[in-house]
Formats: sequence, C-alpha cells, structure tokens
Amino acid sequence: MTGVILGFLAWFVVRCLLNGFYSVEQNERAVKTVWGRAERLEERGSPPDPALSPDEAERYAYPRVRVIPPGGPYFRWPWESVYKASVATETVSLGYDPENPSANRGGQILEAVTKDQLNTELSGQIRFTVSESNLYAFLFGIKNPRAHIMGYIHAVLRERIANFESPQADDDNIGAISINDLRKNLRLLNEHMEHETSVSEARYGIKLNAALVTGIDPPDDVESALAAINTAHNQVSSEISLARAAADQKIVQSRRAVEIETLKAQAEVEPLRAMADQLEGLQQSGPNAVPNYVRNLRLGLIEKAGRVVLEVES
Repeated sequence: MTGVILGFLAWFVVRCLLNGFYSVEQNERAVKTVWGRAERLEERGSPPDPALSPDEAERYAYPRVRVIPPGGPYFRWPWESVYKASVATETVSLGYDPENPSANRGGQILEAVTKDQLNTELSGQIRFTVSESNLYAFLFGIKNPRAHIMGYIHAVLRERIANFESPQADDDNIGAISINDLRKNLRLLNEHMEHETSVSEARYGIKLNAALVTGIDPPDDVESALAAINTAHNQVSSEISLARAAADQKIVQSRRAVEIETLKAQAEVEPLRAMADQLEGLQQSGPNAVPNYVRNLRLGLIEKAGRVVLEVES
C-alpha cells in the first residue's frame, strides 16, 4: 500500500508539477484554456471593424482572451492547456498553398484568368502577421488559419483579375489586352488586394501587412503570339501619336500665321488712324484749317511733280 501511495505521489510530482511549467518565446503569444475553455477578458471583443457588414460583425464577434506574454516559467494544471502562436511577420510566395506545398509549381506561380479569357501566371509575395489582439479567431476560430488566409487572398486576387478594367480609356490602343492593362496598373492591383483583405484581422486574426504582385506573364505557348499582337498595337499607337503631333504642329503654325497677318494689318491701320486724329484736330481749330492744310500738301506735291495736268471745267 505504501508503494502505491509513493508511486502516485511520484506520478503526481512528475505529471502535474514538473510537466506543468512552460515558457513563451519572444516571438510568441500564448492563450491558456481551462477544461477546454479559453480564459476570457470579455465575452465579446472590441467594437466591430467598420469595414465589416452588420452580418459579418455579428458572425465574427470573437471574445477577448487573456494573452500570456513572452517569458516564464509559467505553470499550468493538468486540466489546463496552453496554445501558442507566433506573432513574427511571415513572408510567403503568392502561390503558396499550406495544405499542398507542391501545388502552384511549388508555390511560386499562381494561375488566373483575365477578362478576355487569357491564362496568366502571377508571382509575388505576401506578408502577414498574427494579430495579438484577436488571438481567439486565429487559435480557435479557424481550423487551418494559414491555409484559409492564403485561399482568401487567392480568391480576392483571381476575382479582381477576372473583372479588371483599366480606369483610364486607352484610345491609342484599340482592342487593348487585359494583361497589358494589368501590367500597367500593378499598383492599383496591389492596393485593391490590401483594401479587400483589410478585414482579415477582424475575421481571422491575421493582419495582412503587404501584398505585392511583381510579375504577370502569359503561358509560354501564347507568349510569342501575344508579343506579336503587342507589337502591332505599339505600331498603331506610334502612328497615331505621330499623326496627332503633326496635326498639332499644323495648328500651331496656322495660329502663328494668323497672328502675323493681324499684326501687319494693325501696322497699316495705325498711320491712318493717326492722320484721322490730326485732321480732326485741324477741323476743330478753325473752319479753314483743313482746306489750308490740303492746299499746302498740294503745293508740295506740285513742286515735286515734273508735269501737272489740270482738268478744265467746260
């Protein structure tokens, strides 16, 4: 009997006391459960994110739990469990699939279809961090958080590419190809992904820090055909640009010619206006002023003339 008691005491010391100590690393946060229930600070979390719809705010109202900070040693009883999560920023390839790492060519390429039914291959990176303020969602709200968030990002990106239209009309590139618009608007594509995934922290406890699509390429078998189409479009755009430049130059030259002729006309009109002002002044000085002025001019002309012809009234 004494041996049984000693054995039970030894098992209790090893199982409950020695194995009950644990620590939390610097890049980790922990949550402890008692009989399977997380230690709560509040039954409902912080005010819902304004980006969530009323239905989502009700669905994703997770409780706030007590987060165990880095350090230790801490102690737990056998009926308590400790769940740890890394809060370090993680960087993964855009095509990474946590449930099947060999998918998407080893996680390096993500395929999507554009609006004009062209298969494209996307490459880039995703950076995300587990939210310390919403650990309940990450630890207990989702079965496989990383697989879920990557699937969510892939769905957002594929939906955007399938419906993407360039915000600016491209008059020079008639019949534009979607992949060209996507390449020219990579910044808009990345901003859209960051906007659409801004609710991931409230939904899944994962905060997306950056979404960076760096490459959009067609499959190899259609790349040459697409390059030929792009070359044709570029030639058309070049010719249209040259024609517009020539037309603009003609318009500028016409405006300059009109300005020059207008200045010439003004130069001819100004002496006549000055003479009219002088005659008006002479007219105001006396009734005989203008006839005398005309007579003096006529005498001056007669002196300069070699022959004078007078008309005699019959």
